[in-house]
Amino acid sequence: QVRVVDSGGGLVQAGGSLRLSCAASGPTFRNYGMAWFRQGPGKDREFVASITWTAGTAYYADSAEGRFTISRDTAKNTVYMIMDNLKPEDTAVYYCAAKYSMISSILYTAVSDYTIWGQGTQVTVSS
Repeated sequence: QVRVVDSGGGLVQAGGSLRLSCAASGPTFRNYGMAWFRQGPGKDREFVASITWTAGTAYYADSAEGRFTISRDTAKNTVYMIMDNLKPEDTAVYYCAAKYSMISSILYTAVSDYTIWGQGTQVTVSS
């Protein structure tokens, strides 16, 4: 059974940076897609970025493109997301998620695609 634990959130000023981490545990991640979602106050949970475990292919939401970078370290079983040039509208609880797929090259972006979730880590960006 794959489990994920996310961390790295905090309080940062606008324009600053943070690195989120998602530590995964389980027998294998070869056929897993990993992603970051976020949920702001009074908002629905939304897709931020995803990555395939084997190839490291990444995909971003428009709001993250050019500012956020998702990556994975297969030796440490950890997914990272570096967030640069943070804005107050990035304030949210960020969740790491994992999904098993028979086709490891597919990137998934819908909340309903993912069945394994971290507990969430709060990111607050002050203006």
